[in-house]
Amino acid sequence: MNVRFTDEETEQLRERARVEGRSMGEVTRTAVREYLQRQGHRDRVADVLAELAPRRRDLLRRLGEA
Repeated sequence: MNVRFTDEETEQLRERARVEGRSMGEVTRTAVREYLQRQGHRDRVADVLAELAPRRRDLLRRLGEA
């Protein structure tokens, strides 16, 4: 897999890696892993809300008004 960054992104990544004492690859892998975890969490929340919404419509409406 190849990932291409702009010159500016590469420089920012290089600096971040230097500050953290890690390689650019490590910083990139951490960023991708955190992104995937966030997206997975959002997907799970959306699934739960889709399941609860029909049964708890009144409660969700009241929470939205609070």
